[in-house]
Amino acid sequence: MALLDMFARSPFKPLQEHMRTVQLCVLEVVPLFEALCAGETERLRELQQKIDVLEGEADTKKNEIREHLPKRLFLPVDRRDLLEMLDMQDSIADTAQDIAGLLNERDMSVPESLQYSLMELVRSVAKACQQAGAVIEKLDELVEMGFRGREADHVLSMIVTLGNMESETDRLGATLTRELFKLEGEMSPVSIMLWYQMSHWIGDLADYAEKCGNRLRLLVAT
Repeated sequence: MALLDMFARSPFKPLQEHMRTVQLCVLEVVPLFEALCAGETERLRELQQKIDVLEGEADTKKNEIREHLPKRLFLPVDRRDLLEMLDMQDSIADTAQDIAGLLNERDMSVPESLQYSLMELVRSVAKACQQAGAVIEKLDELVEMGFRGREADHVLSMIVTLGNMESETDRLGATLTRELFKLEGEMSPVSIMLWYQMSHWIGDLADYAEKCGNRLRLLVAT
């Protein structure tokens, strides 16, 4: 179904459709890092291209939503809140693209001693993003229930879980950073700096996912 047709049914469906594309983008991040650890250069390039395509699709949907979201139509939530949530969702896809780009533009070989912690963080971040997607899928039901009742309580519980998952990614990110700094004598300063930046970008995926949940929490609370 085209996005414009979705607007006719509900202004929230295009937002959910955008998030589904964002999730597809994040799903490719796990095999991306697996390919990096395995030294599979060609596979790494293929996954970057896949992420580029998905990020482009997310951008197209984002722009269509911005252009066609009714300005005067009565909505159960503020139009600005929807656009803010859209931007947070899109930041997840943007960050995934940045990660894939750096991994392909420069030799970012991963020392074997770092690989376990790195993959733990990446998989944990991907799970947090999937949880954010599950929360956004509840948006329609929340609107139908007027953001109240058992459904609202259930969504709030999902958002709490999402927050806990994001906290876990913070812990794993700190572990990865400590292990990275232990390798200062073995890796070049530039590699240390770039991997430090990379660990933050990976963590940012979960941060944006949590912000999507927190924005929805505010909608339920108001």
